[in-house]
Amino acid sequence: MARPGSGSETKNPRPGELDELDERIVGILAQDGRITNADLAAALDVAPSTAHARTRSLVERGVIRGFHASVDHNRLGRGLQAIVGVTLRPGSRHDSIVQFADEVRRLPEVLQMFFVGGTDDFLVHIAVEGSSDVRRFVVEHLSAQQSVASTRTSIIFEYHRNAVAAPFR
Repeated sequence: MARPGSGSETKNPRPGELDELDERIVGILAQDGRITNADLAAALDVAPSTAHARTRSLVERGVIRGFHASVDHNRLGRGLQAIVGVTLRPGSRHDSIVQFADEVRRLPEVLQMFFVGGTDDFLVHIAVEGSSDVRRFVVEHLSAQQSVASTRTSIIFEYHRNAVAAPFR
């Protein structure tokens, strides 16, 4: 859309710039990604066409990156969760970081992976059946990698999820 007399197009807002309605849409969808457009519009007190257009815009702008199911890993036989801190060896860090991330994030036990600053280079969130599976995962998939200097494992006693984090890449 051109501004009168400017001869240039109006820029779309940057993806991070949300108005109050956008923020409300994001909040509602974060709580219930399966809400119908009609129910979303009613909750926002706007027309269904407005709710649909604004949601579509949030998706197109990359603010909403997808809709996800919350899975009960206990019911899948993967009731033990852990966070494994991983420190990589010094050396060709960029290649090690990329290779490690590409290999580990694809493993079926991995729920989330974070590239972090501090003592650890990565935090790997896993869900497995039992403690022997945690040990196997750490020994076979992490410690066996030449780029890994050390690991630290913390068992998760309770897990509360407020929102879905963005993917690593």
